[in-house]
Amino acid sequence: MSLDEHIPKIDDRRYDDIIAEVRTRIARYTPEWTPVWTDLNDSDPGITLAQLFAWQTDMLLYRMAKVPELNYLKFLQLLGIELKPAEPALTEITFMVKEDHPSQSIIVPARTQVSAESPDDGPPLIFETDRALFALKAKLTSLQAFDGYTFTDLSEENDKAVNSYQPFGSLAGDGAALYLGFFIKEKTEVFPQIELDLALWTSQQEGQAVSLKCGLPDTPVYGPARLRWQYWNGSEWLSLKFLKDDTNAFTRSGHILLKTPAKDAMQRSVIGEIKEELYWIRALIEHSQYERPPKLLAIRTNTVTARQAETIVDEVLGGSSGRRNQVFRLASFPVLADSLHLEVDEGDAYQAWTRVDDFLASSSEDLHFALNRTTGEIRFGDGLNGHIPVANPNNPDANIVARLYRIGGGKRGNVPAQAIKTLVTSIDGIDDNGVGNLQAAHNGRDEESLTEAKKRAPRAIKSRCRAVTAEDYEHLAMQAANVKRAKALTLFHPDFPGVKVPGVVTVIVVPDADVPNPMPSEGTLRTVCAYLDQRRLLTTELYVIKPTYQQVEVQGEVIVNGNADLAEVNERIEKTLLDYLHPLKGGEDGLGWPFGGTIYYSRVYQHVFTVPGVQSIQRLVIVLDGEQQEECRDIPIQDDALVYSTQHNIQVQYSFDE
Repeated sequence: MSLDEHIPKIDDRRYDDIIAEVRTRIARYTPEWTPVWTDLNDSDPGITLAQLFAWQTDMLLYRMAKVPELNYLKFLQLLGIELKPAEPALTEITFMVKEDHPSQSIIVPARTQVSAESPDDGPPLIFETDRALFALKAKLTSLQAFDGYTFTDLSEENDKAVNSYQPFGSLAGDGAALYLGFFIKEKTEVFPQIELDLALWTSQQEGQAVSLKCGLPDTPVYGPARLRWQYWNGSEWLSLKFLKDDTNAFTRSGHILLKTPAKDAMQRSVIGEIKEELYWIRALIEHSQYERPPKLLAIRTNTVTARQAETIVDEVLGGSSGRRNQVFRLASFPVLADSLHLEVDEGDAYQAWTRVDDFLASSSEDLHFALNRTTGEIRFGDGLNGHIPVANPNNPDANIVARLYRIGGGKRGNVPAQAIKTLVTSIDGIDDNGVGNLQAAHNGRDEESLTEAKKRAPRAIKSRCRAVTAEDYEHLAMQAANVKRAKALTLFHPDFPGVKVPGVVTVIVVPDADVPNPMPSEGTLRTVCAYLDQRRLLTTELYVIKPTYQQVEVQGEVIVNGNADLAEVNERIEKTLLDYLHPLKGGEDGLGWPFGGTIYYSRVYQHVFTVPGVQSIQRLVIVLDGEQQEECRDIPIQDDALVYSTQHNIQVQYSFDE
């Protein structure tokens, strides 16, 4: 139930209710006019006056009804609950180096900007890289899986990045290896000594629980396999310096960082099924404990994380007047979290100030400021709680400067794959046609609406940023990322369905997306994991999983009124059923189909019948996951699953009796 329904209403009567009530009271309060006042239609002058006063009363009731809502909002402000600002979308962008460039590697600076076309015909969306990248001219052109006996060429699958492949073969046992071959056009050029960054995207296997475990970072001791990275020197395999593995031995998407050896250490050779001399490195399984062999979608070099944001530097906000509670405003917003670096010159030199949520714990000497990320408003203290910036007579109009901050955010940043491809500022040596994002951007979220804030407030007060109950996990999961719905399952382990496992909580997350069956990306799952992990109980084993969907199609024959348009009625029935059987806006309350909710035949029948123009329903059949169900029977779905639909087959026709 919406919190709007909990807000007390002084009087819920509207204009039509007041007019109807006046008509019924005329005979009681004006008995002397009853014999002659018999015309109570709109043409009667007395009714006209009643309508005038009813309209005025309706306006007064509307104004008075706003008072409880205002009190409610002021109460939220007292608790420090504000609308959550927009969050930027995240993605991975690849930069390819030109083949004829003289250098073997190029530095792509941090905050390099790449743009994508806006999905709503607005200005281009700007994405910035989070860190610097050493882009390698040598291209990763060949991949081979070695299962201990034979080589399998995976180069084509890796280039297309459509179908999954097994990097260590179907068994992934001890001695299996993945070979990566690098091509350099000029034979005289050698493989450089560089920090090699390999970006991996895993592919979910059929029948495997789509889940992500939350907890402390994985360590090699508890990893599913022990890998050794090596390079070929022309005669033998030697160890590479291993720096970092975010993928936990190829079981999740992430980055692997390696340090290549000194120049001339790597030598070109022909290995396996690839009949071309390449520079080779490999990941060798020394000890395998894989429960299931890993599957990959792609491996890429020269790839770095980027987010939909723009950086603003050295923006002058103005000069301090020395008054209490001074307020300044940034020229651009919304502001990304922890990105604002503010400096104030009080006469000696510019000095950095620290952002705080409020000044309750600030002393008169603390150099603190508060920031509203949504509006870009910067507020300083009053001299008791928070230091007042001193006015600088030598710089009266510009002693407060925002040295750096980043802006951006919104669902519009969740662009599809290969949409981010235009360098805003060219980089010498980077191929303009070799820039792009392999996977769609994720986690972009619009600013929280007032209605959503009202729903969040009671749960925020109750949970206090700690996940104890199932409701706490659901509430916090929806705050962590672009999550529209969440369902917490207690005692449920994704690897042991049907078995109650003590201490386990599994959270199903459904993102806010404009598709019939929204599916969270692995980036969203990891974001929710990290957020919940900081708020869970120490003894709780936590998993975050993707939802399970069952497809529904309604087939039937409908008779429409003779004055109705067949195409229009058919379109309305289609839209009604698509909305009703939708995971985000379906169900009886319009808040999304309930997890595990039974499909009641009578309610589907009722929704079709409520479409204007429908005269009767001759036949109505529900098809679940391609199997036709028995008519006039309620249809249960899997526990904690959701339904969705893409189309419905409804035949409409006029009655032959007309």
